[in-house]
Amino acid sequence: MAEEEEKGEDGLVTEIEKKITEAFEVFDRESNKTVDVREIGCIVRSLGCFPNEAEVQELIDKMEVEEPGGFVHLEKFLPVVTKVLLDRRFRPIPEDVILHAFEALDENKRGYITKEDLVKHLTEEGEPFNQEEMEDMLAIALDPETDTLHYRDYRKKLVVDETKTFPFNV
Repeated sequence: MAEEEEKGEDGLVTEIEKKITEAFEVFDRESNKTVDVREIGCIVRSLGCFPNEAEVQELIDKMEVEEPGGFVHLEKFLPVVTKVLLDRRFRPIPEDVILHAFEALDENKRGYITKEDLVKHLTEEGEPFNQEEMEDMLAIALDPETDTLHYRDYRKKLVVDETKTFPFNV
């Protein structure tokens, strides 16, 4: 029985490592088993994990970054991210928590947030968005006619179905 469980775990690790390698290779522009350190967050998030930037930096600190240029080798990336997936770290935020966060920003309880308020909150508080992130968010989130974010509708775009994300469906 213990042997079967061990094989099952080994199979899971093999499957996880395969998925990680596939995700890594998407960002391996030179096909030399390295990626730019700035791509680490994108790769981890593409695997169904959602760390904030400080948590991404903690992961990077565990990998040996090749200087100069800031590249990470697959062999340094793979064990760190395999452990993240096996430990089920950085799970998606539940829909009710997302809704409460938007409601906290909607001081007048109107059901929407103005572009100006959204920009202020996302660039001046917490972990601030940079200019590119802010422009990307506004392009997707704002109603083009009213320049407002109707967060009850928008939150549905932010919710991740854990049953469909790797590795939670394994």
